[in-house]
This record gives sequence, structure tokens and C-alpha cells, in this order.
Amino acid sequence: MESTKHFALITGATSGIGLELAKLFAKDKFNLVIVARTEDDLKRTATILEQEGVEVITVSKDLFKPNAAFELYEELNSRGIQIDVLVNDAGQGVYGKFIETDLSRELDIIQLNIASLVTLTKLYVKEMVERNAGKILNLASIAGKAPGPYQAVYHGTKAFVHSFNEAIRAELKDTAVTVTSLLPGATDTDFFNKADMLEAKIVQETELADPAEVAKDGYEAMKAGKDMVVSGFKNKVQVTLGNITPDRLQAEQMGKMQEPVDESKRI
Repeated sequence: MESTKHFALITGATSGIGLELAKLFAKDKFNLVIVARTEDDLKRTATILEQEGVEVITVSKDLFKPNAAFELYEELNSRGIQIDVLVNDAGQGVYGKFIETDLSRELDIIQLNIASLVTLTKLYVKEMVERNAGKILNLASIAGKAPGPYQAVYHGTKAFVHSFNEAIRAELKDTAVTVTSLLPGATDTDFFNKADMLEAKIVQETELADPAEVAKDGYEAMKAGKDMVVSGFKNKVQVTLGNITPDRLQAEQMGKMQEPVDESKRI
């Protein structure tokens, strides 16, 4: 993983965990394809990463759109760019009671968190298997390990991602291709702002994880070819206890963690 001839493709690479992952790849002299919606953010990020002496290709794509992942793949193929590592980091949530949240926004989130991730994984894992080489790091979350009142759709999408990761990894066991699932907890990124979640207890009253530490955990697990990594000691404990706690109780506990600070807005 030290050759500058390699390319890693990272979605959601201009902020948060995605940006920190991109920095780690660049430090290891990996050329990068970084993907996000905003050209200005891409240019700013590329300037930072290029200081490590690597080539950075920027692609502006809105992965909320159904055809965007296919377009991204076709564009890179037409340019003769081989992807040796795929990182699906892009993801969003929406906060609130399910009966009150906007359905079109939630369907967009399902498109981004699941459909685009599956599409890119499908297209690139086939190439990796043909070469019998490659790594995939897909961002799941400890949110996928428990039902999440006030974030029902987001938790559901992350449960899908982790299950999907483990399943295709098992199918690839006789190849040199690995799939790693990164499960962070609440992290200090722009996620909560985009999800309109700043009023939640988990944001107001919890110490949020450092995205650089989360990225390091995921990066090292990916390099080692591990199937999954839960980032952070407290999150490891939470997931372990969750494995023996009924879903109904986990939902109640998660609801208490994620409920609004304002009592009048609670379930």
C-alpha cells in the first residue's frame, strides 16, 4: 500500500471521517480520487492532500441521485483510472419523529447510504476479484447495531450496510479481496448539523469522538484485512452489551440518548 501507482476512491472526502481517511491514504503515498458534491470543497481538499506529493483527482457527483454512482464509475473507467481501494464514506441522516420527517428526504438518504454504496461496491468488487486484489472500506455505524428512535431511517440504513459488508466478505473468502466495516459512534463532524440534530441530547450532552481517531481505527483495520472495527472503547462496550439486550429495550435506551433536550419535542 506504499506505491504511488495505486488509486483509492473516497466518497464524502471533503469533511469529517472521509477527509481524515483521505489524509491517511495520502500520507501513505496513495493517489486519490475524491468525490463530493461541491467543487469548491473538492478543490480545497485536493490542495491539502497534494502536499503529500500524491495525485488527487476530484469528481463532483451528487450521490443522492440514482444514476450518479454509475456515472462516476463510467467517468473513471473512461479515463483509465484503476481503483485499488474503495471507501464508501458518504452518508447522511435526518432527525425527528418518523411520522413528522420528510419522506422525500428519507428516500434520498436511502439512495445515498444504501443504493449508491451498493452500486459502487458491486462495480468495483468485480474488477478487484478479476485482479484478485483490492480492499473495500464501507462506513457503517454503531447506530446499525440498535434501533434508533428519532433517527429510524439512518439506523436502518447502517444496519443494512454492516450486514451487507459481512455477507459479501464471506462470499469473497477464497479471494484476496477484503471488505471492512467501520462502526463509529457519535463523532464530531458536520453530520449532526446536516441531520438537523443539534438539539439532541447525544449532541448536547455527549463527548463526541475525534474523526481523526475514528479514521485511524478504520484505516488500520482495512490495511489488516479485518472484517470490522468498532471505534472507541465506550462504543465497543455499548455494542457488546447490545448483543445481549432485547431490541425493544435497546430502542428505549437509544431513544433516551437521542431525544431532544426540549421536553416538549420528545416522544
